[in-house]
Amino acid sequence: QVQLVESGGGLVQAGGSLRLSCAASENVFSINGGEWHRQAPGKQRELVAIFTRFGQTNYADSVKGRFAISRDNIKNTVYLQMNSLKPEDTAVYYCHARWGLSDYWGQGTQVTVSS
Repeated sequence: QVQLVESGGGLVQAGGSLRLSCAASENVFSINGGEWHRQAPGKQRELVAIFTRFGQTNYADSVKGRFAISRDNIKNTVYLQMNSLKPEDTAVYYCHARWGLSDYWGQGTQVTVSS
């Protein structure tokens, strides 16, 4: 069983920045990588950023050039640095990891961007 705990969400004005953190109870990120997803009200959950087990990163087109995913293997933590935030980035952000044959999700952290 893996526990993922997100933090760092909040209310920010358009153009501002936030850094989300996701701490894992196991060494999942260095072995299997990690992902950030988000879900806006009335919309499906979408993949925002991936950090693969090989250290590669990939982003949704809507956040490329503004968001950056990274990890700290010692702290078992993955981060999402979000810059130049827009109102359309408002959503609950979830951390996701795979361990064995199972998928694990954090509880989510709310990000609200005001115009």
